[in-house]
Amino acid sequence: MRKLIGGALAACLVIGAGAAGAQEVGKVGVDWLGNDIIVEAIKDPKVEGVTCHVSYFDRGVIDRLQKGNWFEDPSDSSISCRQTGPITISDIDMSEAGEEVFKQGISLIWKKQVVNRIYDKTNETLIYLSHSRQVQDGSAKMSVTTVPLYGQNVVWSNGKPK
Repeated sequence: MRKLIGGALAACLVIGAGAAGAQEVGKVGVDWLGNDIIVEAIKDPKVEGVTCHVSYFDRGVIDRLQKGNWFEDPSDSSISCRQTGPITISDIDMSEAGEEVFKQGISLIWKKQVVNRIYDKTNETLIYLSHSRQVQDGSAKMSVTTVPLYGQNVVWSNGKPK
């Protein structure tokens, strides 16, 4: 029993640690059950001057008790990223899969809300994809936004990719 409680506590700490890169900037109540829509601002750690705003559904205690599935929020999310200052790009992943910019738990253990950044070299655009990641039964619910770099005064720390 002690191992089970320790494991649950460790999982909660990991979930909380993933949220450290986000700052809650809005919270809108949607019903009397305590369900909310949360809006968070996320700074891209490798692209200075870009801020993403992600919104997602946070189930209240009453909703969790009524519907069961106590330890999980829905996979739905929305994202919008914009230039919020001079853009400086450091060493970003140029692969087709891009790289993870942000991750936070939306269930007790297995389900994560993730934001990936992909660089579209042909169109000089940063693409940000918000989606959920699960061990099985992956969700097709996603949201995408772009930050065009064409014509912008962008500083590439390691030189602009050819």
